[in-house]
Amino acid sequence: MITPDGPRHPWAGLLRTVNRRIHERHERSVASAPPRSRHLVEAHRPPEWLGTTGVGEEELARHEERLGIRLPPSYREFLQISNGWDVESYSCLHLLPLAEVGWTRDVDPHLAEIWGDPMGDTLYLSEYIDGQVCLLFPGVVAPDGEWQAWDFATWHPGVLEYRSFWDLMTRMCPEFAPEAS
Repeated sequence: MITPDGPRHPWAGLLRTVNRRIHERHERSVASAPPRSRHLVEAHRPPEWLGTTGVGEEELARHEERLGIRLPPSYREFLQISNGWDVESYSCLHLLPLAEVGWTRDVDPHLAEIWGDPMGDTLYLSEYIDGQVCLLFPGVVAPDGEWQAWDFATWHPGVLEYRSFWDLMTRMCPEFAPEAS
Protein backbone atom coordinates (compact mmCIF):
# COMPACT_ATOMS: atom_id res chain seq x y z
CA MET A 1 0.00 0.00 0.00
CA ILE A 2 1.29 3.44 -0.80
CA THR A 3 1.24 5.26 2.51
CA PRO A 4 1.59 9.01 3.23
CA ASP A 5 5.29 8.25 3.83
CA GLY A 6 5.52 6.63 0.38
CA PRO A 7 5.51 3.07 -0.87
CA ARG A 8 7.17 0.24 1.03
CA HIS A 9 8.61 -1.19 -2.19
CA PRO A 10 10.44 0.93 -4.80
CA TRP A 11 8.44 -0.33 -7.80
CA ALA A 12 8.75 2.82 -9.91
CA GLY A 13 12.54 2.79 -9.86
CA LEU A 14 12.73 -0.96 -10.28
CA LEU A 15 10.38 -1.00 -13.27
CA ARG A 16 12.30 1.86 -14.92
CA THR A 17 15.49 -0.18 -14.42
CA VAL A 18 13.88 -3.30 -15.88
CA ASN A 19 12.56 -1.31 -18.83
CA ARG A 20 16.02 0.18 -19.48
CA ARG A 21 17.77 -3.22 -19.20
CA ILE A 22 15.38 -4.83 -21.65
CA HIS A 23 15.93 -2.02 -24.16
CA GLU A 24 19.70 -2.24 -23.69
CA ARG A 25 19.55 -6.00 -24.27
CA HIS A 26 17.57 -5.41 -27.45
CA GLU A 27 20.12 -2.85 -28.68
CA ARG A 28 22.95 -5.37 -28.06
CA SER A 29 20.98 -7.96 -30.05
CA VAL A 30 20.55 -5.52 -32.93
CA ALA A 31 24.25 -4.60 -32.85
CA SER A 32 25.37 -8.24 -32.86
CA ALA A 33 22.93 -9.42 -35.54
CA PRO A 34 24.37 -10.21 -38.97
CA PRO A 35 23.79 -7.21 -41.28
CA ARG A 36 21.42 -9.14 -43.55
CA SER A 37 19.11 -10.08 -40.66
CA ARG A 38 19.45 -6.98 -38.50
CA HIS A 39 16.09 -5.69 -39.74
CA LEU A 40 14.40 -8.81 -38.33
CA VAL A 41 15.81 -8.13 -34.86
CA GLU A 42 14.94 -4.44 -35.10
CA ALA A 43 11.36 -5.37 -35.99
CA HIS A 44 10.94 -6.93 -32.54
CA ARG A 45 11.85 -3.77 -30.66
CA PRO A 46 10.06 -3.69 -27.30
CA PRO A 47 7.55 -0.88 -26.74
CA GLU A 48 8.98 2.26 -25.17
CA TRP A 49 7.39 1.40 -21.80
CA LEU A 50 6.68 -2.25 -20.97
CA GLY A 51 4.10 -1.41 -18.34
CA THR A 52 0.77 0.35 -18.41
CA THR A 53 -0.82 3.17 -16.48
CA GLY A 54 -1.30 2.20 -12.85
CA VAL A 55 -4.68 1.87 -11.18
CA GLY A 56 -6.09 4.12 -8.48
CA GLU A 57 -7.38 3.16 -5.06
CA GLU A 58 -10.99 3.19 -6.29
CA GLU A 59 -10.28 0.65 -9.04
CA LEU A 60 -8.24 -1.49 -6.63
CA ALA A 61 -11.15 -1.51 -4.18
CA ARG A 62 -13.61 -2.45 -6.94
CA HIS A 63 -11.50 -5.46 -7.98
CA GLU A 64 -10.86 -6.47 -4.40
CA GLU A 65 -14.63 -6.58 -3.95
CA ARG A 66 -14.94 -8.66 -7.15
CA LEU A 67 -12.31 -11.10 -5.82
CA GLY A 68 -13.69 -11.04 -2.29
CA ILE A 69 -10.36 -10.29 -0.63
CA ARG A 70 -7.89 -7.44 -0.01
CA LEU A 71 -4.77 -7.82 -2.13
CA PRO A 72 -1.34 -7.98 -0.48
CA PRO A 73 0.64 -4.72 -0.09
CA SER A 74 3.49 -5.32 -2.56
CA TYR A 75 1.09 -6.39 -5.31
CA ARG A 76 -1.23 -3.42 -4.62
CA GLU A 77 1.77 -1.07 -4.86
CA PHE A 78 2.87 -2.68 -8.13
CA LEU A 79 -0.61 -2.22 -9.63
CA GLN A 80 -0.60 1.45 -8.65
CA ILE A 81 2.59 1.90 -10.69
CA SER A 82 1.76 -0.45 -13.60
CA ASN A 83 -1.48 -2.33 -14.20
CA GLY A 84 0.21 -5.37 -15.73
CA TRP A 85 3.59 -5.77 -17.38
CA ASP A 86 5.24 -6.58 -20.70
CA VAL A 87 2.14 -7.22 -22.75
CA GLU A 88 3.80 -6.95 -26.16
CA SER A 89 7.37 -8.20 -26.07
CA TYR A 90 7.32 -11.07 -23.56
CA SER A 91 10.91 -10.24 -22.66
CA CYS A 92 10.34 -11.18 -19.03
CA LEU A 93 6.83 -11.85 -17.77
CA HIS A 94 3.39 -11.01 -18.97
CA LEU A 95 1.62 -9.96 -15.79
CA LEU A 96 -2.10 -9.60 -16.37
CA PRO A 97 -3.95 -6.31 -15.89
CA LEU A 98 -6.05 -6.36 -12.72
CA ALA A 99 -9.31 -6.79 -14.67
CA GLU A 100 -8.00 -10.17 -15.95
CA VAL A 101 -6.63 -11.40 -12.60
CA GLY A 102 -8.78 -14.03 -10.95
CA TRP A 103 -8.84 -17.20 -8.91
CA THR A 104 -7.03 -20.07 -10.62
CA ARG A 105 -10.13 -22.28 -10.31
CA ASP A 106 -11.98 -19.73 -12.50
CA VAL A 107 -9.20 -18.54 -14.83
CA ASP A 108 -7.53 -21.91 -15.48
CA PRO A 109 -9.83 -24.67 -14.18
CA HIS A 110 -7.71 -27.33 -15.90
CA LEU A 111 -4.62 -26.35 -13.89
CA ALA A 112 -6.66 -26.29 -10.68
CA GLU A 113 -8.17 -29.69 -11.48
CA ILE A 114 -4.83 -31.34 -12.27
CA TRP A 115 -2.99 -29.99 -9.20
CA GLY A 116 -5.96 -29.86 -6.83
CA ASP A 117 -6.06 -27.91 -3.59
CA PRO A 118 -4.69 -25.40 -2.82
CA MET A 119 -3.84 -24.58 -6.49
CA GLY A 120 -7.45 -23.57 -7.21
CA ASP A 121 -7.39 -21.14 -4.28
CA THR A 122 -4.49 -19.12 -5.69
CA LEU A 123 -4.75 -15.80 -7.47
CA TYR A 124 -3.70 -16.13 -11.12
CA LEU A 125 -1.45 -13.13 -11.95
CA SER A 126 0.29 -13.88 -15.21
CA GLU A 127 -0.39 -15.39 -18.57
CA TYR A 128 0.50 -19.10 -18.69
CA ILE A 129 3.43 -19.00 -21.11
CA ASP A 130 5.73 -21.90 -21.94
CA GLY A 131 4.49 -23.88 -18.95
CA GLN A 132 4.93 -21.11 -16.38
CA VAL A 133 2.51 -18.98 -14.37
CA CYS A 134 2.80 -16.68 -11.33
CA LEU A 135 0.31 -17.08 -8.51
CA LEU A 136 -0.44 -15.55 -5.10
CA PHE A 137 -1.53 -17.84 -2.27
CA PRO A 138 -3.68 -16.23 0.46
CA GLY A 139 -3.33 -19.38 2.58
CA VAL A 140 0.04 -18.14 3.86
CA VAL A 141 -0.05 -14.51 5.00
CA ALA A 142 2.84 -12.80 6.77
CA PRO A 143 2.23 -10.38 9.68
CA ASP A 144 2.74 -7.45 7.29
CA GLY A 145 -0.17 -8.68 5.10
CA GLU A 146 2.01 -10.14 2.33
CA TRP A 147 0.78 -13.36 0.73
CA GLN A 148 3.05 -16.17 -0.33
CA ALA A 149 3.86 -15.91 -4.06
CA TRP A 150 4.38 -18.93 -6.28
CA ASP A 151 6.32 -19.55 -9.46
CA PHE A 152 4.68 -22.62 -10.99
CA ALA A 153 6.46 -24.08 -14.01
CA THR A 154 6.59 -27.42 -15.75
CA TRP A 155 10.39 -27.46 -15.72
CA HIS A 156 10.82 -27.49 -11.94
CA PRO A 157 9.11 -29.74 -9.38
CA GLY A 158 6.02 -28.29 -7.75
CA VAL A 159 6.01 -24.59 -7.00
CA LEU A 160 8.83 -22.29 -5.98
CA GLU A 161 7.55 -20.32 -2.98
CA TYR A 162 8.45 -16.72 -2.20
CA ARG A 163 7.54 -14.66 0.84
CA SER A 164 5.77 -12.00 -1.23
CA PHE A 165 5.04 -10.73 -4.73
CA TRP A 166 7.99 -8.34 -4.36
CA ASP A 167 10.32 -11.26 -3.55
CA LEU A 168 9.00 -13.31 -6.46
CA MET A 169 9.52 -10.49 -8.93
CA THR A 170 12.99 -9.51 -7.72
CA ARG A 171 14.24 -13.10 -7.70
CA MET A 172 12.45 -14.85 -10.54
CA CYS A 173 13.51 -12.69 -13.50
CA PRO A 174 17.07 -11.43 -13.80
CA GLU A 175 15.68 -8.17 -15.20
CA PHE A 176 13.86 -7.59 -11.91
CA ALA A 177 16.94 -7.96 -9.71
CA PRO A 178 17.61 -4.63 -7.97
CA GLU A 179 20.78 -2.93 -9.10
CA ALA A 180 23.68 -3.04 -6.69
CA SER A 181 24.36 0.33 -5.17
